[in-house]
Amino acid sequence: MIEGPDAGGQASGGVARDALLRRILDVVSLPASRLPPQDRQMAGDILLDLLFHAGPRERIMCAQRLAASRDAPRRLLRYLAQSDFSIAKPLLEESEAFDDCDLAEIVQLTTPEHRLAIARRRNLSVGTTAALSIHGEPNVVREALNNRTAVFAETAMDRLVARSREELSLCPLLVERRELKPTHAMAMFWWSDAPTRRKILTRHAADRAELISMCSDVFEMAAAENWSDPVTRKGLQLIERRQRNRAAIARSPYASLEDAVEAAAAEGMNAQIAQEIGYLSGIKPVTAAKILSDAGGEGLAVLCKGTGLKRQYLSILWASLRRPLEGENGQPHPHFAAVAEIYEVLSVARAQTTLRYWNWSLSSAYSPAALRHAQQMGEVANEESEFSAAQRTARLVFGR
Repeated sequence: MIEGPDAGGQASGGVARDALLRRILDVVSLPASRLPPQDRQMAGDILLDLLFHAGPRERIMCAQRLAASRDAPRRLLRYLAQSDFSIAKPLLEESEAFDDCDLAEIVQLTTPEHRLAIARRRNLSVGTTAALSIHGEPNVVREALNNRTAVFAETAMDRLVARSREELSLCPLLVERRELKPTHAMAMFWWSDAPTRRKILTRHAADRAELISMCSDVFEMAAAENWSDPVTRKGLQLIERRQRNRAAIARSPYASLEDAVEAAAAEGMNAQIAQEIGYLSGIKPVTAAKILSDAGGEGLAVLCKGTGLKRQYLSILWASLRRPLEGENGQPHPHFAAVAEIYEVLSVARAQTTLRYWNWSLSSAYSPAALRHAQQMGEVANEESEFSAAQRTARLVFGR
């Protein structure tokens, strides 16, 4: 941040200097129709040199006069905008002359107070919001996310979703942003509060009907190849219509998924039954473990709805985890009631898509050793670890 030599008080100088500063300011403030750009630039250079030796009163006067000018030299505006906040305030709040590069420079070189004012500006571009997200002060980021006229790039949303794992107050704001992608939402689900989780499940789950329709013949091709290509198999597992794993029933000690859930209620949930519930549901052990151990419990509603379990099995599964079903006066426990409501409002198709996406991302195969080496060397391990939605989600959820 810029401070003048006499920032604490009135700059020394004669009457002539004060008069010159005011006259030059008048010239710089003239509309474009009255002043050639060459003259304005020359006047701006003179005014800037005068401001180097001016005090706060003169600088504030200039900032207030130039806040409404679209044509003032931007070097002059940047200088004032990087001065003490009392000087910069009118420019940061009102000036429409700054471009993305100007604002990014101001963001980088000034104080949180300056950045907060910028976050409140109308029509913030992706370049400015990216600069604000890099600094990441929670109050500034919250202000920018609350700014309905701001626009965020996908890379900025990546950064803010990752930050929301530690700064939970960002989650309710992020879920309201139109720039939030399903990839972001499904990762952020695991550390969001209950209202945010509900919004994620109802807004960001797809029914994948078009995917199923467009890829129907590919299922036949893959089956003819005996599902030998793991890449194709993994992609189609996210798309296919059937959720339960029929092949797992033949190997399971339980006759059905319902039978496994009832056994968990009778015996208490243990690692073996949890694993079987996962297999029978068509999900990997890591996904089943994440859902069953999650304190919020919304994932249980997704699991039951996506696998076709009737609503009574949600309460049976809930009880098997030793969670209360009843509250005071025999009424349903508020926590269970909220989860049961998600079961009711979520369609089978959307629940399946959510369950499949979790399974696809949480069980994503990647080499932690390779990633650690890449991070130490300042490189990415490979293009998949850098761009894969599944791998980025897995690293966010598991904190790697």
